Amino acid sequence: MIKDIIDKEKQSKLSPDDVLKDLMAGNQRFTENKMNERDYSSQIQKTSGGQWPQAVVLSCIDSRVPVETVFDQGVGDIFVARVAGNFENMDILGSMEYSCKVAGSKLVFVLGHEACGAVKAACDHVELGNITHLLKNIEPAVDATETDGERSSKNDSFVADVVENNVKLTMQRIREKSPILKEMEDKGEIKIVGGVYSISNGKVALL
Repeated sequence: MIKDIIDKEKQSKLSPDDVLKDLMAGNQRFTENKMNERDYSSQIQKTSGGQWPQAVVLSCIDSRVPVETVFDQGVGDIFVARVAGNFENMDILGSMEYSCKVAGSKLVFVLGHEACGAVKAACDHVELGNITHLLKNIEPAVDATETDGERSSKNDSFVADVVENNVKLTMQRIREKSPILKEMEDKGEIKIVGGVYSISNGKVALL
């Protein structure tokens, strides 16, 4: 069966749990190489007059994490915001508020990934041009992560823990910095969730 677009009526009937279930089912299809068939030309035509995405995903820019693909989503299905290290800032928060409050999305998904280069650079306190400023957004996760081993990118378990903490702290700051999204979540209109994508097997693990 060819997967159709999400229209306004379909979006209005979705709950945050429905959307999360759909994304995780899509990820399972992706890992099993059983992705939905889509008529992209038809989807482009049908979404040309408007969009009703079911979720907004905040992801790293990593080329190995093609967000729509790993969740098996088509044209018009999800908003995607991307920045190295998948952290929030004022512009991304505004984009998320638009996604949910204006465009009707039901889920905010913060997606980190295994062996993140930005996280590794933050662990190593890299300083290089504008990258220095970018990495300051990830440093709270580095500082919050305990380890008995070396506190650097050479310690794979440390990096993995920082990746998880970075997702959790980003979710926390979204709630703290966006009264709009916090209120929507408190009312059950949306959910704010997080997960980590494995670059080795393609699976998303919820946190």
